[in-house]
Amino acid sequence: MTESIAASEPAGERLKQLAEAHGVSTEYWDYHGNLAAPSRATLVAVLAALGVEAGTDEEIETSLAQVEITPWRRTLPPSVVARAGEEVRVPVHVPDGAGVRVHVDLEDGSRRELPQTDDWTLPHDVDGVLTGRATFALPADLPLGWHALVADIDASPACEAHSATTPLAVTPDRLELPASLGERGWGVMAQLYSVRSRGSWGIGDADDLTELASLLGDEGADFLLINPLHASEPAGTMTPSPYLPVTRRFVNPIYIRPEAIAEVARLSGPRRSLVQWAFEEVSETDLSADPIDRDAVWKAKREALEVIFAAGRSRARQRDFERFRAEQGEGLERFALWCALSEKYGELQDWPETLRDASSAFVANEARTLTERIDFYAWMQWIVDEQLGRAQSEARASGMGLGIMGDLAVGVHPRGADAWSDPESFAAGIEAGAPPDMYNQLGQNWSQPPWSPTRLAESAYAPLRDMMRTVLRHAGALRMDHIIGLFRLWWIPRGMGADQGAYVRYDHEAMVGVVLLEAYRAGAVIIGEDLGTVEPWVRDYLASRGVLGTSVLWFEKQQDGWPLQPDAYRYLSLSTVNTHDLPPTAGYLADEHVTLRERLGLLTEPVEQVRAEARVERERMLTRLREHGLLRNDPSEREIVEALYRYIVRTPSALIGIALVDGVGERRTQNQPGTDQEYPNWKIPLADGSGEVVLVEDLPGNVRLSSLLAAVRDELRHCPGRRGRHGTVPGLGPRSRDDLRPKCRPRPRRRGSCPPEGA
Repeated sequence: MTESIAASEPAGERLKQLAEAHGVSTEYWDYHGNLAAPSRATLVAVLAALGVEAGTDEEIETSLAQVEITPWRRTLPPSVVARAGEEVRVPVHVPDGAGVRVHVDLEDGSRRELPQTDDWTLPHDVDGVLTGRATFALPADLPLGWHALVADIDASPACEAHSATTPLAVTPDRLELPASLGERGWGVMAQLYSVRSRGSWGIGDADDLTELASLLGDEGADFLLINPLHASEPAGTMTPSPYLPVTRRFVNPIYIRPEAIAEVARLSGPRRSLVQWAFEEVSETDLSADPIDRDAVWKAKREALEVIFAAGRSRARQRDFERFRAEQGEGLERFALWCALSEKYGELQDWPETLRDASSAFVANEARTLTERIDFYAWMQWIVDEQLGRAQSEARASGMGLGIMGDLAVGVHPRGADAWSDPESFAAGIEAGAPPDMYNQLGQNWSQPPWSPTRLAESAYAPLRDMMRTVLRHAGALRMDHIIGLFRLWWIPRGMGADQGAYVRYDHEAMVGVVLLEAYRAGAVIIGEDLGTVEPWVRDYLASRGVLGTSVLWFEKQQDGWPLQPDAYRYLSLSTVNTHDLPPTAGYLADEHVTLRERLGLLTEPVEQVRAEARVERERMLTRLREHGLLRNDPSEREIVEALYRYIVRTPSALIGIALVDGVGERRTQNQPGTDQEYPNWKIPLADGSGEVVLVEDLPGNVRLSSLLAAVRDELRHCPGRRGRHGTVPGLGPRSRDDLRPKCRPRPRRRGSCPPEGA
C-alpha cells in the first residue's frame, strides 16, 4: 500500500532516477530564474499515470529493475519513426541463438530486406529465457510513408518459429515551403465565427469562409488563418472557446450553412418553409454587435438540419456519404455515438456508469437503439466537410498560395468525445497546464488531459496521425497552438495546485516526424505557436525541420526593451502585429488592454505603473517606426496601424499575417486571458471602431481595409524576397536556407524624432 506523502516532501535520489528514466523532469528553472524541483508526491502521482509504481521504496526499486529489462521483453519496439535520408538501427530481441531475418513491407506492396549489423550485445535473462539482441539497419533510401517492420524468427529450443510486426513511419527530414507560395507570403487572420454576412445564422460559417477567402485571394493574399473549428458540445450549453473542444479531429457543425446543402433544392414547400422559419429566428442578430449567442444559433440551425437530413438523399449522394463514413472509420462512428449519447443523457458525468466505458456491451446496445441519431451526427460531419472543401477550393482558385490555414488547439475537454472514446491514450488523473510565471503566479491548469507518451508509442502515434489527417483535409497550412507540447508538457496531478506539477517529456523526434509526414502528404505548411518560455534549441530544431515559428510585434524586443529591429526577425516565422489574446491594434494603442484588465481586477501591479509601462512601450514603437521612415510626427490611428504592418513586412519572415480586425478598425479583444464569465470571450462579432457591424458584403468597399491591404502590397514591392504574384528576385538562393534575408530598398527618411543612442 502506498504510504502517505506530505505535499512538500522532497523526492529521494532513487525516485528521481526512476522519474528521469521515464521522461519526467526532476528539475526545472522557475520564472524567478531559480532551479526548482517537483515534490515526492508529485513524482509518485505522475509516475502512476505512466503506469509506474513508486509509492514505496520497495516499489521504486522494483520499477527501477524493470527499466532496463522491459525493452528486452519485446521482439521489436512498439513503433519506429525514422527520418528519410538517415540510416536507423533497430534492435530485435530473440531467444539466444535463434535465427532472425527482418524486412520492411512498404505501403506500395513491395518488400525490402534489411541487413544485420555488427553490434554484439551481451544476452540477458528475461523471465527465465536467455535472450539476445540483433541489430538491423533501416536503409536511408526508404520512401516516405507508413510501412510495417517484420521480424521472422526461426524455431529454437526456447520457442517455435514465429513473426513479429511493428509499424514503421518514414518521415520527411524537412518540409519545404511550397512552390505555389514563393519565398514569402501574406495573408489575413480572422475569427470565423465573428465574420458574418446577411445570410448567416448569427455566426460566421463555411459559406462566409468561402466568400472571404475568394475576396482576399483576389486582393493577392496567400492564406486565410481562422480559429480552430473543432467540435463542441452537441447538446446543452456550447463552450464558446474554440480551444477547449470535445474532439480535435472533427468539426463543429455550427459552421454549416444549411441552404448550401444540395438536398435543400429538392425540399418540398412545407419543409423549405421550416428551414426558412428556423433562419428567421436568428437572422436579425447578424446586424447586431452584441455578443454571439451560440446556443440560440445552434438551436435554430439544428432544427433546419434535422429537416434536411430527414428528407433523404439521392442514390449517388447516399453513396458519397457512405464513402465518407468508410474513410473516417471507427473514429467518426465513435464520435457520432458520443454525440447521440450526449443528446440523450446530457453531460458525461450524468451518464449511467455502464456507459462510461466506450467498449462495453451496454454502449454497443445503446448504439443499436440510437442508429438514426448516429447517422445524423455522422451526416453533419460529411456536410461540413463538403462545405469546408469548397472553401479551400475557392481559396486556391482565387490565387492563394496556401488557402485556408487551420488552427489546432493544444488539448481537449476532459469529458469530451476523445477522452471517452479513447481513454487509454490519455494520462489518467492528470491535467495539463503551465508552471507559475510573472502573469500567473499560481500557475495555470487548463483542465485538459494530456496524451500519454507511452500509449502514443504503443499505438504508433495513431491519435496524432488520425487527427492530423482530418484537420489537414481542406487546409494548405496549419497553426499548432503551444507546439512545445510536442516536446514537453506540465502535468498536474488531479487535486494538486497548478504550481505542484512536473514536466513530462515526449518523443519530439517521433511526434514532429508524424506531423511532418501527414503535412507532406497533404501538401501543407506547419506553423508552431512558440511564444512564451521556449528553449532556443527547440526553435532551432523546429526550424531545421521546416516548421515555422510565430512572432508577434509587441512581444519581439531587444534585451534593452526596445522593439526588435526588422532584420533581426526569423525567416521561418509567421509574423503578426497582434494576437487574439490582445485587443486589436487600435485598442492596444489606446491602452484598452490595461483598461480592461483593471476593470476585471486582473492587474497584479498598480494601474498607474502598468499604464506608464504601456506608454513607454508604445512610444518606443512609434520612435522605431519614425527611425525607419514609416511615420510622420502627428499620425492618425490608421497611419500608425499601417506603419506597424509595413514594419513587419520589412522583416525577413516567410509569412506575414494581417488581423482582419485591424483592417476594419475594431477595438474590442476576442479573448481576455484569466477570465471565464467575466468577459464575453470568443463571442465578439466583427465591427468597426464605432461599434457598427461589418459584414462580409461590406468588406470589398471598406476603405480602411483596402488601404491597409494596399499598404502591405506596396511594402512587399519594396522588399524583395518574394516570388510569384509579387515579383521574382533574380539570383535569389534556395527557399530552404534559414539565413535567407529579403532586403528592403532604401526609403526616404521622414522627418521625426530619432531613437536614443543604443536603441
